[in-house]
Amino acid sequence: MILDLPLILETRRNHALEHATIHLLSRNFPGQHMAGHSNPTGFFLLGDLQIQDIWVAATEAHTRLKSGESELAIHPGCGTNLATTALLSATFAWFPLRGTKSTLWRLLLVPIALFFAIAGYQLSRPLGPWLQKYVTTEADLGTLQIVDIIPVRKGVHRVITK
Repeated sequence: MILDLPLILETRRNHALEHATIHLLSRNFPGQHMAGHSNPTGFFLLGDLQIQDIWVAATEAHTRLKSGESELAIHPGCGTNLATTALLSATFAWFPLRGTKSTLWRLLLVPIALFFAIAGYQLSRPLGPWLQKYVTTEADLGTLQIVDIIPVRKGVHRVITK
């Protein structure tokens, strides 16, 4: 399967570890704004955090994912959720408007398009987490290990894995 190809699988595992790390950091630092970005060699963590705090959270996240706490791999603030919501809402809103050439018809169809957009939004709510669970993250970390955490610049750290 394409999701199990080496670079993709490594990215999905790092994405799961990124989410789990952010879950734990959010618990320890409520109100702290954080974001992450994963790739095959680790992930970037954005936020006003100390390296030691990241080490503690990432190590605990790794341990907890390895022990089966796969729900830590799903995060409500994930870009997968945002992209799913935007794509479905926009596509559903476009559907009743497609092919209309008249401005008057478009104006008359706006309430229907809005209704369709809301329907797309409602469908995206369970779909985003489902996509995270089965497509964009992999909670089974396999042999993934945390190698290092380095500061890139103020508010940006790089978590390196192998």
